[in-house]
Amino acid sequence: MKQAYLKYILALILFGSNGIVASHIGLSSYEIVLLRSLLGSILLVALFFLTGHELTARQYKRDLLFIALSGIAMAANWLLLFEAYVQIGVSLGMLINYCGPAIVVALSSLLFKERLAWNQAIALLAALFGAILISGQAMIDGLSIWGLLCAVLSAFAYAAMVILNKKSINIMGMENAMLQLLFAFVTIAVFVGYKLGFAIEIETGDWIPILWLGFINTGISCYFYFSSIGRLPVQTVAICGYLEPLSAVLLSVVFLHESMLPVKILGTVLIVGGALFGECAFNRKCSV
Repeated sequence: MKQAYLKYILALILFGSNGIVASHIGLSSYEIVLLRSLLGSILLVALFFLTGHELTARQYKRDLLFIALSGIAMAANWLLLFEAYVQIGVSLGMLINYCGPAIVVALSSLLFKERLAWNQAIALLAALFGAILISGQAMIDGLSIWGLLCAVLSAFAYAAMVILNKKSINIMGMENAMLQLLFAFVTIAVFVGYKLGFAIEIETGDWIPILWLGFINTGISCYFYFSSIGRLPVQTVAICGYLEPLSAVLLSVVFLHESMLPVKILGTVLIVGGALFGECAFNRKCSV
């Protein structure tokens, strides 16, 4: 369990830096997501077979279906989120996207029969209220409605991704991550090919951030993420998941010089405070 927590937290921090890395790439958001999913898929496929794993997905067709659907939801989440980064900024796009965990928790008791304790509910409400504060300030500031809509829709896609992947109980670990990313790549490729075509002109200076985003922030991070969430309760995945927008906010302030107004500070404190309180409550419950 401790190893699953460590892998999950590291994946979240790397995911939180996606917008920072993408900001150094001179391509459209859709092209960045396409290259990200392609390189990440190549890395995971190579690691899967080089480490001696065997493909078992054919034995579990129901699980494979859920992974495929989860991969489609992942593709939608990435396409919407990276467009939100362009339209409204990294920190705001990520924070609105992380209304997704609240949606997951709201549905988890129904789908997985996981009981939601009162202290976990308070933690989630605090984190959600923090996200609402920040997004509300953005609306007052007159930011792009299209960007805000992309961020909101990415939250629903995120919730679908986590819930559908949780339904796969036999295909886990690296195989789960590899298949998930492959289905996401195919979905993204179909979308980008239809919308923009595949003629992508890449400047020399874009290659390093592209390779980093694809291999490290996608391939390695997806393996850490999907090999850990299957071993963690849904509520824990949702609550700890707020570490991703927290890291995105802090990194965007440091590297992109995005503003950190009092409302944004309060919202961020509520988000991380809710995450830590909820996680401590869960650990106390497990130790009883």
